[in-house]
Amino acid sequence: MDDTKLSRIQWGALVALRILVGWHFLYEGVAKLLKGNWSAAGYLLESKWILSGWFHWMASHPDVLSAVNFLNMWGLTAIGLALIAGFCTRPAGMAGILLILLYYVCNPPMPGLFYSIPMEGNYLIVNKNLVELGALAVLVVIPTGQVIGIDRIVHKAVRRLKKG
Repeated sequence: MDDTKLSRIQWGALVALRILVGWHFLYEGVAKLLKGNWSAAGYLLESKWILSGWFHWMASHPDVLSAVNFLNMWGLTAIGLALIAGFCTRPAGMAGILLILLYYVCNPPMPGLFYSIPMEGNYLIVNKNLVELGALAVLVVIPTGQVIGIDRIVHKAVRRLKKG
């Protein structure tokens, strides 16, 4: 591999990707929070794939479901805010990957699996969750927050402290 530097347009495109993904997370979290009675129970109970027993168990235990709902709503919101602000972008991206991976494993678009909940579009193995997971993987390995974001301020401050 060579040490090719990214152009301003390339960095701009990556920062825009980070902000767009962040907006999607933030909006999904806030929409769930504002709904008031939102619950992951229906989504969890639809699971038919490899960890379906675990997802069904979560939905059938009120205390566990309450924690899942809380973590889902506030996790989406916090990840979204962090990505938009460029703050702790790598940890936020990794948390987003974990969350989306759980969504994907719970209800993947695999042949032979049919769900009663309405699906957006027609998918075969690859759906919007997997695409967004891929986008987050790019954002985890490329430090866009150090270009435009709070991470840049923190990174500069840490460098100054190390110098003297």
